Amino acid sequence: MKISVIGLGKLGAPLAAVFASKGFAVVGVDVNSSAVAAINAGRAPVDEPRLQDLIQCAGGRLTASEDGVSAVAESDITFIIVPTPSDATGRFSNEFAVAAMATVGEGIQRKADYHLVVMTSTVMPGSTGGVLREALERHSRRRIGPTLGLCYNPEFIALGSVVRDMLRPDIILIGESDTFAGDMLEQIYRRSCENQPAIRRMNFVNAELTKISVNTFVTTKISYANMLADLCDRLPGADVDVVTQAVGSDSRVGIKYLRGATGYGGPCFPRDNIAFAALARSIGANADIAEATDRVNRYQIDRMLRAVRTRIAHGTVGILGLSYKPDTAVIEESQGVGLAERLLDAGYTVVGYDPKALTAAAARFEGQLKAAANAEDCVRAADLVVVMTPWPEFARVARAAFIKPDRRMTAIDCWRVLPSDLREVVDLVYVGQGIDTETVASVG
Repeated sequence: MKISVIGLGKLGAPLAAVFASKGFAVVGVDVNSSAVAAINAGRAPVDEPRLQDLIQCAGGRLTASEDGVSAVAESDITFIIVPTPSDATGRFSNEFAVAAMATVGEGIQRKADYHLVVMTSTVMPGSTGGVLREALERHSRRRIGPTLGLCYNPEFIALGSVVRDMLRPDIILIGESDTFAGDMLEQIYRRSCENQPAIRRMNFVNAELTKISVNTFVTTKISYANMLADLCDRLPGADVDVVTQAVGSDSRVGIKYLRGATGYGGPCFPRDNIAFAALARSIGANADIAEATDRVNRYQIDRMLRAVRTRIAHGTVGILGLSYKPDTAVIEESQGVGLAERLLDAGYTVVGYDPKALTAAAARFEGQLKAAANAEDCVRAADLVVVMTPWPEFARVARAAFIKPDRRMTAIDCWRVLPSDLREVVDLVYVGQGIDTETVASVG
């Protein structure tokens, strides 16, 4: 069986490499000639842990092309992983997905045997069985049935762990046009997954709703933990880690994503939550929980800004962590970037460091953000430092970097990654452990 993958971006390239590493012949397709050239040269076109290793493991089974029509015509199944950006209403746009269906349909016209098309990009409920099916049938000149199958099969992954998440997923979600199409897709995952994930098969709209529901539920859990952290900041003796560990021990709750720290960010969680609320409003349903989750998330930067301003009124603030999470260079909806923006607007000087995202962040601020060469330099240059992303290397910053000749430095650690014995030389503040109790006591 030969697979074609339309889109060689942050998800498409890993998916193609995963399938090829498991023995499938795979051709990746992209309009970006540099991505195609990288794959054909045996190089990863995007920065993602383990991707290069998989490409090398795949060997000659993984190739790439700019000719999507031919790639589809010469394959048995096509995965479409193209952008579905948010529009002005917060809903996902199908513009690129429809265009991809046109290419796929033209390729299918060139063959007589069965072809399965899999939409992997996240789309709004009603899209796969609606506008996307219509585009596929129109351009392929076939109807869904004996010679053409269609599935909706989104990935549940996070940047920085895409390969791991694809190889060992918790769930494989399949929205299927018919049993034959679903069976074919399931067998591919039975072969490529290194675990035994739950496989849930259903119709298109249920699968589409499941995808955004999972992400929205996770964002709600994150915001709940951050709400607890805010409470613990104001209660003497309270510790959000103690509370969430106990709450998460209840099997009805679970510990994953239940950690009071900074807000969620990245290319998926924020927009999925907004899209869920937009969907609810558009059909007359109540979206209060999704909307409240978004408000709580946006409030987290206000919390961190207040924590800084109550400790220094002016000066240089160091931000450790500008990517939205560890192991990625992505700064989209990054809490660290958001805090930097607010601090600069408030008149502070900001110096930042991130192991991967520093270049993107510096370009974003056009010189306003001072870029440190490493974490220690960031700490040395700052009057106060805030840990915004839990990169493991931040726990290893030399104690000497925090020591100031004329005063004790303050370090606000949102993730509690700095060692507690640093308190011997630094005013170390763990978020969620009474960060504002002095302020509350003075006001009360």
